[in-house]
Amino acid sequence: MISRNLRHLRVFTAVAELKSLTQASEKWHLSQPAVTQAINKLERETGGALFERTRGGLFLTSRGEILLRRVESAFGLLDPIIKDISPRLRISLTYAQLQALIAVSESENFTLAARRMGLAQPTVHRAVTQIEQEAARSLFERTSFGILPTRLCQALAQAARLAIYELDQADAEFAEFDGGEAGSVVIGAMPLSRSALLPRALVRFRQEFPTFTVRIIDGSYDVLLGELRRGTIDFLVGALRLPVPIGDVMQERLFDDRLALLARPDHPLAAKGAVTIDDLLAYSWVVPGQGTPTRTQFETIFTSAGKEPPRRLIECGSLLMMRGALRESDHLGCISRYQSQPECDHGLLVQLQYDTNQLLRPIGLTYRNNWRPIRPQRRMMALVAELAPAP
Repeated sequence: MISRNLRHLRVFTAVAELKSLTQASEKWHLSQPAVTQAINKLERETGGALFERTRGGLFLTSRGEILLRRVESAFGLLDPIIKDISPRLRISLTYAQLQALIAVSESENFTLAARRMGLAQPTVHRAVTQIEQEAARSLFERTSFGILPTRLCQALAQAARLAIYELDQADAEFAEFDGGEAGSVVIGAMPLSRSALLPRALVRFRQEFPTFTVRIIDGSYDVLLGELRRGTIDFLVGALRLPVPIGDVMQERLFDDRLALLARPDHPLAAKGAVTIDDLLAYSWVVPGQGTPTRTQFETIFTSAGKEPPRRLIECGSLLMMRGALRESDHLGCISRYQSQPECDHGLLVQLQYDTNQLLRPIGLTYRNNWRPIRPQRRMMALVAELAPAP
């Protein structure tokens, strides 16, 4: 695991740029032995030489290039925010201070942040205070309900999360470079992906990477998107949003899904054949919540026919819950056709004969701009794409 000493990492980038220990020491106002010691320490931590020493200067090895890409990316995230707060922080800011800032901004309380980090409260308070003193401004607003991060503080915490992610990715790349394994694949799974697509991809992935850590995080789109942007999740699988909801993420369409209108096998409408819009209005429904693409399309079924959407609703995005409600009552359900297909194949539910083919919903991958996945992460994404239905 590479050092999280930000000063050492900045010295490393200076040596890579200037190809000289002497010039790097002058740039950072350090002694040459201090620069040499920092580079030697990084080389021990990364498992080998970062530079090739020649008469013409110091040139990056393949190992050094791995570290430089990740470190430059990390500082590329941090430095624009640091410049807005106080340029001096480029010299003084430490990894421990960044961790404390993240914890306090998320907990909005020093005691809770300290407990989360396993540190004494004064230690966390001192770390944040040191940043504020260097910045000559407060990064938190003290209120009767707790401490709230300012907008600048939120920006710094966000940049710090992604910078830490880049350093973690460097550790994983070094492990792979040396024939080992480190890191993880963290996938944000929306309901559609959990029924068939992800399980199949995970089985294939496990055959190729028997011990690599995989974590699946369930949740609503808004929650998963927030975790993706913080660097907690690597990529999302599920319904895409059009247009893209925010500029720092990208979407990759895999296929189009359609709606399924569902009922229990012995429902009065199940054997009727083609059903009408008035048939649909005669029953209560189980549907996903407001703001989801499926809910919007569900309402479009009725508004496009000049009707008010049903009001007798149970809002629920869980297929398991929907199946239970439909099998115990005359409720109808509306959900993804791809997601519900296994239920219909096993005779648990039936799809009503009502044409929804014109209501397309793009399904795919969502990930951060400029994200550079490690090999197992790339392979997991590729497997999801390979196993998706044909567009």
